[in-house]
Amino acid sequence: MIRSEEAPVTSATQTIERGAALALLPITATLLYYASPRELRQHTLYQFLPQVCAYVALGIWSRINGAPAQRLGLIQVLIPQGLRWGIATGLALGAINLLVILYLMPWLGADYRFLADTPHAKIPLLIMVPWFIFFIATMVELNFRGFLLGRLLALGLPGSIAVPLSALLFAFDPFLVTTFQQLHWIAVWDGLVWGSLWVASRNLYLTIVAHAVEVILLYTVMRVVLG
Repeated sequence: MIRSEEAPVTSATQTIERGAALALLPITATLLYYASPRELRQHTLYQFLPQVCAYVALGIWSRINGAPAQRLGLIQVLIPQGLRWGIATGLALGAINLLVILYLMPWLGADYRFLADTPHAKIPLLIMVPWFIFFIATMVELNFRGFLLGRLLALGLPGSIAVPLSALLFAFDPFLVTTFQQLHWIAVWDGLVWGSLWVASRNLYLTIVAHAVEVILLYTVMRVVLG
């Protein structure tokens, strides 16, 4: 069973959190995107609107709260637990999602070969694995688990609502939907697992490692399959 590791308690983290409502900014931006005209939604830069809003909100929140790294779950004492559970979770989810992509989706009539034309597939392998994947995993987890999910909890939402909400926002990120098309639904159960683990452990290293390991496994196998 995952439990939160012992961490030093400081007066900064004992204070009432300020700016938790900043999490509503990327949520509003996501809703605005899907309410926009189709022609506007096709612009790549516009697809990044929710992410830009999220990182701006994260930056403001970090400036107005004490010990932001501890609030996010990024203190050194959490690293060993993050590696243990993150690697195991990433390998398990990666194996499950490979079965979904390679066997279930074709059985349902979907074609995964479009993945060869995604922006990620065009990046050289030695740059993508592991460096760029770890960078993406870190930024995404900072956004959707550390900041968004954490702030929804700080606003008083129970985990049973905050975790699914953050998972849906992750799965329906405009750039992710546009890039991975029907496969974007995989991000729903990924988000549910990663969000549940973060709530249980308050360890963002765990979700970063799980995210990165899963994507490395998926990316490497799919590069081989797609030639």
